[in-house]
Order: sequence, then C-alpha cells, then structure tokens
Amino acid sequence: MNSPSLTTVNRRLCSSSIPRRQNPNLSPKPYFFGFPCSISSIRPLAASSLSVSASGTTSPPFKSCSSVVNRARASSSDAQSVSDGGGFREMREPSFAEFITSERVKVVAMLALALALCNADRVVMSVAVVPLSQSRGWRQSFAGIVQSSFLWGYLISPIAGGTLVDRHGGKVVMAWGVALWSLATFLTPWAAETSLLALLAMRMLLGIAEGVALPCMNNMIARWFPQTERSRAVGLAMAGFQLGSAIGLTLSPILMSQGGIYGPFVIFGLSGFLWVLVWVSATSSSPDRSPQISIYELKYIQSRSSVPSLSKNQLKERQAIPPFRRLLSKPPTWAVISANAMHSWGFFVILSWMPIYFKTIYHVDLRQAAWFSAVPWSMMALVGYFAGVLSDMMIQSGTSVTLTRKIMQSIGFVGPGLALIGLTMAKTPLIASAWLTLAVGLKAFSHCGFLVNLQEIAPQYSGVLHGMSNTAGTLAAIVGTVGAGFFVELVGSFKGFLLLTSFLYFSAALFWNVYCTGERVDFDETA
Repeated sequence: MNSPSLTTVNRRLCSSSIPRRQNPNLSPKPYFFGFPCSISSIRPLAASSLSVSASGTTSPPFKSCSSVVNRARASSSDAQSVSDGGGFREMREPSFAEFITSERVKVVAMLALALALCNADRVVMSVAVVPLSQSRGWRQSFAGIVQSSFLWGYLISPIAGGTLVDRHGGKVVMAWGVALWSLATFLTPWAAETSLLALLAMRMLLGIAEGVALPCMNNMIARWFPQTERSRAVGLAMAGFQLGSAIGLTLSPILMSQGGIYGPFVIFGLSGFLWVLVWVSATSSSPDRSPQISIYELKYIQSRSSVPSLSKNQLKERQAIPPFRRLLSKPPTWAVISANAMHSWGFFVILSWMPIYFKTIYHVDLRQAAWFSAVPWSMMALVGYFAGVLSDMMIQSGTSVTLTRKIMQSIGFVGPGLALIGLTMAKTPLIASAWLTLAVGLKAFSHCGFLVNLQEIAPQYSGVLHGMSNTAGTLAAIVGTVGAGFFVELVGSFKGFLLLTSFLYFSAALFWNVYCTGERVDFDETA
C-alpha cells in the first residue's frame, strides 16, 4: 500500500510498537504530538528512543496507543535520546494555549505561589508592628529595628543558598526553605509572647530561610525556560511575589480583627506547609527529570536552552567553592549587584514604611493604610507580566538582548524615581496612592532587567551570583529600613528620605547603562 491512512499507520504502531518504514511521499500528513509532520520525520525519533535491556530485548518507545497519538510522556531514556539529537529538526514556537498549559508553566506557577507566601509572611510584621508598637511603647526607630531583624537573617543565607541551589538544584533547596520560613512564621506568636530576643531570633530565622527563594526561582527558570521565554516566566513568578505583598497587607488587618494580632502568622504558616507537600510530589529540578513532561516540550526546551541539564555525577564534580574572585572581577557583575541593591532599597523602604507613612502623613486608620499600601503591589504584579511579554517580543523581533535589558532596567529605575518625587507633593491619600502605584508598578520592569540578566551572563552560576547580589541588596535594605526610621526622627519628615531614594534611583540607572551586557560572560577563564 503506497499511501496508507493515519488509522492504518496507528494500527501498525499499536501492533508492533515500532514504526515501520513508509513511503516518504505520504499524503495527507498525519499529526504527531499535535503538530503536522510526515511519517519520515517520526522515524528518527522512534529509532533514537529505542532502548536495549541487559537481556538484549528491545523496549519500544511507545507505552500505549490510541487511534490518534496526541501526547507522549518523556522518560529518562527518552530525555537522553532527545538530547542526543533525535526528534524534530525544526521546532516552531508554541501557541499561547500550548505555552500556558505546558509543564514549565506549572513549575513557574508553583514558584509564584511560593514567592507569594514568601512575601506575605514577610509583610505581616509591617502591619502587626503598628499595634505592637502601641502596646509595648516602641519608638519608630525601634520599630524599624524589629522590622529589619528579618533582613539580618536574609543577609546570611543568599550566597550559601545560591551555592546549594547550583549544586543540588532548586527543588530540594526551595522545599527546605519554604518549610523553615513557614515554621518561623507559625512560631512568631509564641516568640512574641516569650521575649523580645525570641521575637528577633524568629524573624532572623524567617530571613535566613527566605534568602534561598529568589536564587531557587532563578535556577529553576534558567533550566525550564528558553531565553525567549524567560522574561515572561520571571514576570509570572514575580507576579506571585508582588501579590504576596498585596495579600499580606490586605488580609492581615482582617485576620487580626477576627483572630487577634497573631492570626495572620498562624494562617500563613500553615499554608506554607501545604505548599511543600504539593511541591515535593509534583515538580522536578529540571525538565529531563520530569515524568510528566511531553517529548515535544522537552525537545523544545533543550534545543533553545543555554543551560545544560547536569547529571547527579556532574553536580557532585562541580567546584564546591564558586570562583568568587573571577565573578567579582567583571563589570557586568557589579552592574547586577548595584541594580539589585537599589531595587532592594526602594522595595523594602516602601514595603516596610508605607503603612506608617499613610497613617502618619494622611491620618488614615490601619486597615485603610494597609489597603493604600497594597494596591501598588497588585499593579506591580500585573505590570511585571506584561513587561516580560514586551521584553521577549523585543528579543524575538531582533532587538539585542543587551539593549533590551538596558531599556527595561531604565524604566524600572527612572520611572519610580520620578514617581516618588510626585508622591512627596501629593495633598490627599488618593493622589499619594496613585503616585505610589505608579512608582511600584514601574519597578516591575526591573524584573526584565537585572533579574533576568543574572541567567544570561552566568547561567552556570546564576544561583550564587543571585545570592551575591541579594546580599548587597539586603545590606542596602537594612540601611534603608533602619535609616528611614532614624531619618524621620531627626528630620521629622518622610519626604526628604523619599527624595534621597529618587536620587539613588537615577544614579543606579546610569551605572547600569554603562556596565551591563546581555551576552554570556566567561567566568571560568583562568587567564
């Protein structure tokens, strides 16, 4: 039979589990894994997917058949055969529906949930510190110290956590991180009633555990997403991060009114334990280890990824101590570090002090202050995703990666700097909230600047490089958070501190545009 139908071909596949040779001029062309192709294009995939057991018997690549083959799962042997070059020679870009239902989007959705919990657990204290200060007689400078105790722990773990992520993968490290910070959140009420030292220690434990979150996110996205999709992937993950701020700021006053001042700590802590159970059972550190991923998606990711999936032996052989000296010898590293430092300064100052700012300057109650402070983070989540889509579209249309990162980061710094100046001149809380929403929303463009750039200049060291830049960012955040309290006590106004923050934004934008690059930097050279 010269032109067998698709049904006939599938019967043959089912009967023998091995595709037979067919006329290369078959017409019409069948659909394989949802994409049009000729039978001849199937043959190399099937041939390369065959595995031979120790007894010499041949194991077929197809576990089961139906009248139409729509989807196949990739086993570890499939992953090896795909990486060896079997499969489709030309891979088209997936449609939006294919992208949004893919296994890699499931992974980034779980990352977004983890980052939402991360920030919700973090910002609870920004709301709780107001009644705690009133009941315990804390001054604003001491309230700043209590809030910054989280950052003391956050300063310790990013570099060590990033090194662990590069060595052991994001799945295991993220699971331990979420479990520990959920435990710290859950035990905060006990610590607060025990002693001030216990409260500060528990906030430090929260910071230590949360220090691994962003390096894990970066590592997982670098391994699961090709370069042309990484900006939107980071946008999706960071949308969860920002929504966590909004959720924490809006729900905390409600939960406090219903369950007491410590209600939010218990609810968010228990939610973290539930997340860990789902994460451990439903995700993998890399695509080639996933039992759920389709062969087509695995091939698509591997054909466009600049980050090879490492075997367990390769991970063990990797240098235990990263080349810190070489990492710090390159100007693009310092561009990322300075950008992260400025981003963290602005982020934590706004996150920690805006509820108090609205209560002090505009005399709104705690629930309204939390609401005014939460709206901007919702906007940041929305803008972040669309900024990611815009960034990917620019690269796909031919704009260089370097120019794209410069444009995105410039918007992410210059925009908030100008908006904060407008905030200092606002006369009503509604206008102030509008300026704050603009400032925080435009900050989201930074996620398509320095945050994605980490994966581009050093994909093999993205975890530790993120940890290094996070450490600098944490130092800046500590100075900004504590400094804001002392600044207000000395000067008597938040406005001067906001103007200082605007000036730092403009300076960081200039430094970024001079030294950043979107090209891979050779950090392994010995010369």
